[in-house]
Order: sequence, then structure tokens, then C-alpha cells
Amino acid sequence: MDKSEIKFTKELHDYILSVSLRESDVLRRLRAETDRDPNAIMQIPPEQGQFMAFLIRTLGAKRAIEIGTYTGYSALCIALALPKDGVVVACDINDTWANIGKRYWKEAGVSDRIDFRLGPALNTIEELLASGQSATFDFAFIDADKSNYIRYYEAALSLLRPGGIIAIDNVLLFGSVVDPNVLNADLRSRISDTDISVLRELNEKIGQDSRVDMSMLPVADGLTLVRKL
Repeated sequence: MDKSEIKFTKELHDYILSVSLRESDVLRRLRAETDRDPNAIMQIPPEQGQFMAFLIRTLGAKRAIEIGTYTGYSALCIALALPKDGVVVACDINDTWANIGKRYWKEAGVSDRIDFRLGPALNTIEELLASGQSATFDFAFIDADKSNYIRYYEAALSLLRPGGIIAIDNVLLFGSVVDPNVLNADLRSRISDTDISVLRELNEKIGQDSRVDMSMLPVADGLTLVRKL
């Protein structure tokens, strides 16, 4: 049996979580509140948040940027992994969702590590670059509107120091990068042909990008890690 043929059933997924997930109570409650939102499919799973926190600590990261914050679970995972003098710039266009996260950020005692920026992420990144912050970030997480993913990728590379890491979410788009017909009606209403086309182009671009090391992982909906050379 080839290892690529292993089927990750619900039972196997539950087993993995039972022996490896270390989710704090505040993270669990934020995730539970988010699960009641009609857009909860945008929330990263807890094992992905734990994995990103592992990367943050391994990197010794102090400066991070998150493109797409939603209700703040991923920002909280990042902030909890940062040292006390660290900061994550969290970018989103929806303050209603972010206000949910802010309550939990405060409860967790990391509000001072999360610099929430309301507005288009590309505008925020332009401001950061204009203020001389190119090549000063250790970590970037991209999880926002898919049509802008290539622009987000290039912008994140500009912010990242050599050796820094970008984590790019949803690179498989529920399998639609291979076959759009796998999407059910609900997902098809959320994922456009343009989204699929952009993700295919980005995946190919990163695979051939000599500026970076990369690895695409079958974590959640696909997570690509990029290390700037």
C-alpha cells in the first residue's frame, strides 16, 4: 500500500486530535463562537493553528502579518506564540468579525501583540513598505480573498526577511484546483472560476519560484509553506 493512499477518515482525524491537540480554553471558546457564524467555513481548524504556532516558535519570530483575520482565531494562535515584545499586524475589511476576536484577544492577555488594521490588506502593506518596513517580518499568513492571492504573495515576500516564512491557506480549494466539479452547491457559491484559476496559477508560480524554498502540505484545505531565500 502506498502511503499516499492512506484515507484520513473522521475516525483517524479524531484520533490525531485526541493525542496531539493542545488547544487552550480561550482558543476553544473563540472557535466555538465562530462555528455558529454562517461563514464559519472560513475558520482554520485548531490543528492548523497549532501548527502555525509551532512554526512561529521554531522561527523565533517577533514580527508577523496576517492577511485575512475573520474572527481572530488565527491571529490569537500567532499572538500566543510570539514573545511579549512581538507583534502581528492583522489585516481585514470587516470590523464586525474582528470585534469578536478582540474580546478573546483581551481575555488571553495578548491585545498588545495584535495590531489590527481595518481596510484592504494591500493598502496596509503599501503603508508598511513606505515606512521602511520591507524585509523586517519573520512570518506571514495569507487567508483572504482568493482573487488577490498572487498580489498578496508578492507583497508578503517584500515584507519578509530572508529566512522568513509565508503560510498560504486554501491552496487546494477543496480539491477544485484539480476538478471544479467536486464542489457542492454551497462551496460553488463561495468559490468562483476566477478563484480556481488564480490558485492554479499561484501554485504553479510558487513551484517554479527560484526566490524561495517551498512545500505544499495536505493540511486542512491545503497549506503551502514558503521560505524566502
